[in-house]
Amino acid sequence: METLDNLLNGTLDLPYPAATKQVAGLVNGVKTDVMVMKFSDKIMVTISQEGRLAHWLHVPMENQNPGTEGAHTFSEDGEDSLLPLSGLTATSLLGGYASGQDTIGQLLARQIANSIAIKSPNEKRLLVVGLGLRPIGTDRDAFFAINDLALQCI
Repeated sequence: METLDNLLNGTLDLPYPAATKQVAGLVNGVKTDVMVMKFSDKIMVTISQEGRLAHWLHVPMENQNPGTEGAHTFSEDGEDSLLPLSGLTATSLLGGYASGQDTIGQLLARQIANSIAIKSPNEKRLLVVGLGLRPIGTDRDAFFAINDLALQCI
């Protein structure tokens, strides 16, 4: 039986090997749900608005060493220090072919993978990301709000 503290914090303590955490927030006035399930071989992140899941991506994490590049070092010009690790590659599995969705989805998946790699440098599980978002185009605030919700779960 769940404790009240676990329910209020969004953490489920289930007798299965998949730890789960979820949060919800508003992005451009739209309720956005984020859930992370950590299986023994994969980490699954779903980000949904209005109950949709239309774009699935995966990011292999087995070849990452975040201590050698990306946010852990400073380049000469300092411009790329906020970019995801260059070795992270997001690949669409299903969906995402509407105008611009594939690019935004890949960038979100890489940002989430980057955050996981920084938090847990030895993480080797495959990251699977499911997205169901309204088109955000080039809205930086919406992108960062979605990323912030995901960071609360990892």
